[in-house]
Amino acid sequence: MSDKAIIEKLTTARIGLLLKAPFFGNMATRMQLIEADDWCPTAATDGRRFFYNTKFVEKLSVKKLEFLFGHEILHCVFDHFGRVGSRDRQLSNIAQDYAVNQILVDERIGDKITEVQICYDSKYRGKAWEEIYDELWEKAEKISMPELMKQLGEMLDEHIKEGDGQNGEGDGDKEGKGKRPGMSKEEAQAIKDEIKQAMIQSAAAAGAGKTPAGIQRMIKNLTEPKMDWRQLVQQEIQSIVRNDYSFQRVNRKSMHSGAILPGMKEATTIDVAISIDMSGSIGEEDATVFLSEVKGIMDQYEDFKINLWCFDTAIYNHKEITHDNADDLLEYQPEGGGGTDFEANWEFMKDQSIAPRKFIMFTDGYPCGGWGDEDYCDTIFIVKGNKEAEAPFGQTVIYEKEAA
Repeated sequence: MSDKAIIEKLTTARIGLLLKAPFFGNMATRMQLIEADDWCPTAATDGRRFFYNTKFVEKLSVKKLEFLFGHEILHCVFDHFGRVGSRDRQLSNIAQDYAVNQILVDERIGDKITEVQICYDSKYRGKAWEEIYDELWEKAEKISMPELMKQLGEMLDEHIKEGDGQNGEGDGDKEGKGKRPGMSKEEAQAIKDEIKQAMIQSAAAAGAGKTPAGIQRMIKNLTEPKMDWRQLVQQEIQSIVRNDYSFQRVNRKSMHSGAILPGMKEATTIDVAISIDMSGSIGEEDATVFLSEVKGIMDQYEDFKINLWCFDTAIYNHKEITHDNADDLLEYQPEGGGGTDFEANWEFMKDQSIAPRKFIMFTDGYPCGGWGDEDYCDTIFIVKGNKEAEAPFGQTVIYEKEAA
């Protein structure tokens, strides 16, 4: 095919997305189409440009090109290239492809590509790529990384991240030919900001109900004011203050009748339960910050009772803390470090006859199974490091360390 025919084919795919999946179509049309046969065997993106291999595009139908565009767009939307951290890069890329391809299949974006054995397995439906990575890493530890790589599917595209290319600036020419392009730290941040704005604009242009739910939640977080987690905890604790009556505070309205009635007194006994998820990214420093804030809130009341424990797949170091031993909050030693079983908290509360007015869970937001018993008590999930998490019940608020 001629260069002109290739561009027409890619343009047709983008128009198809605009008509059938307008969020993806709007995101795709903002990307510059760049031929990159010299270094890219399939496709790639840096968030601004869509790099493609001519022979690979020739092989694919227009519907499969829609899938390919969707694949690149989701990598950008979820900032996959900036979230690898210290993880194994190749295994991270594979985990990200599993997550992205599942979303595309579920959202019916084009036709699934079969020209290469892409990373796709429906068992990963609904899982963040970090969860998938953890499962793959655990498997690699059992059978070795090389053997695992033989078993997994192929990456559909090239993953470009900050620092790729010569000095992070890219070492191909302006047309994208030559060696793999790259990004400086400043350019990566600028592109990330551009993508956020493009997401908001594309969702607005697509209209109601035309943006995948997970992306819509991300856009909601970008556009709506966020309540500080400390403010939410204080607000929720205040909501359970029980009111009582006392003759120490006389009801003045009753005095003219000849009868002395007790006036209302705000009781200060607060009954809450707190659990700390020690299976993931929650460390002792984070736990101390959290407990310090809780102590500051509780010090505002005359009396309180806190049932405190840690968990992974079991419960550890349960303590009951009242006003008399409040300093124990700051000396509490977190325990745990295994898997993640949110349900263990509810089983423990039921076994110990703990029925708090509020249950506060400090977690990284990655349950292996259910989130818990929706009907047992009011629950607040304070989630660290997983901005896409949203519990199916109760309230979810993101823990921002810098706000502590």
